[in-house]
Amino acid sequence: MPEAQPSPLRLAAAGMIGMAVAMGIGRFVYTPILPGMMDELGLSPADAGWIASANYLGYLVGAFAAAGGWAARRERLLMLGGLAASTALAGLMVLTDSLAAFLIIRFLAGVASAFVMVFLAAIVFSHLAARNRNDLQALHFAGVGVGILASSLMMAALVAAGSHWPSGWSWAAALSSAGFAAVALLVDRGPVAGTGNPKEPALPRSAALGRLIVAYGIFGFGYIVTATFLVAIVRQGAGSRLFETAVWLVTGIAAAPSVYLWAGVARRLGPTRTFIICCVVEAVGVAASVSLGGQWGPLLGGALLGGTFVAATAYGLQAARLLAPASPRRAFALMTGSFGIGQIVGPIIAGFMAQKTGNYFAPSMLAALALLVSAAIAWPRRRAT
Repeated sequence: MPEAQPSPLRLAAAGMIGMAVAMGIGRFVYTPILPGMMDELGLSPADAGWIASANYLGYLVGAFAAAGGWAARRERLLMLGGLAASTALAGLMVLTDSLAAFLIIRFLAGVASAFVMVFLAAIVFSHLAARNRNDLQALHFAGVGVGILASSLMMAALVAAGSHWPSGWSWAAALSSAGFAAVALLVDRGPVAGTGNPKEPALPRSAALGRLIVAYGIFGFGYIVTATFLVAIVRQGAGSRLFETAVWLVTGIAAAPSVYLWAGVARRLGPTRTFIICCVVEAVGVAASVSLGGQWGPLLGGALLGGTFVAATAYGLQAARLLAPASPRRAFALMTGSFGIGQIVGPIIAGFMAQKTGNYFAPSMLAALALLVSAAIAWPRRRAT
């Protein structure tokens, strides 16, 4: 008898949970825990930037490592290994207060999150395509926002209990372990077997693709500044610790449905213009987070950040695939490399600027400008893509 095919909805839900663990928690739980680490350990903004960049460097290394053919037929094992590592590394953060140790742990956590991102997508998307249910990819991507939302609720409970920064990492590990168990049960196989792995041709000589690759890197720089320091911005603005968690909660709520909500724009205008609009909208939020007084600035910043950054990431990659239809893996690699460099550089520069100026206004406005520059560079000269 032929093997029963898994339910597309089940696999998409597993993708959502895995993305929540590896990305929403594994990568971004650092943002709401960071202010407590800075206050209780005496970390400077520059230190915080280095720790964040170590994670993004690990993600870049992991993404390129995962792209090799060595992983064929091992995708499920490597994906689950990445989830297990992400869980264990969150727990290890509790055992040290050394900056050097933080750098190593967060670097390795970045590698783990990349493995989950690449191999889980390979499994889930192949089965969705085989069942003609690519519409469920939005559920998979919603995991980033779901993880952010879960971590914000977790931090709200810990704040109410008067807990300190190590508790954030301990409970992040506990949530991650539950997610790992769920994914292990729901994903019981690797990707759909293909008809081979032919070598892709060289990328086409395309000015539009070249501009998009550059723009994607600048977008990585622009979004990551606020994604790293948003809760620290609230802490510096004398917002209560519960308000900090509320801002991050708003970010998660906006991020969860963002790919689905932007899909209509992408159908009408194409993924390139959707990416551009996301960058412009996000620039408004980044600027608002530090320029509007009171609580409205951070809340608006969180909502617009959450509502755009996952969608911009997804539709930027989709635009590159359309511009290089015969070489999607090569295009993905260059886009990932450019994006990764932007993510690595952003927190370092922002951290040093915040340390020199005493606040996050200048680095946030630089990030907003970068997002506008990204939009301008990516603008299609001839036709929508």
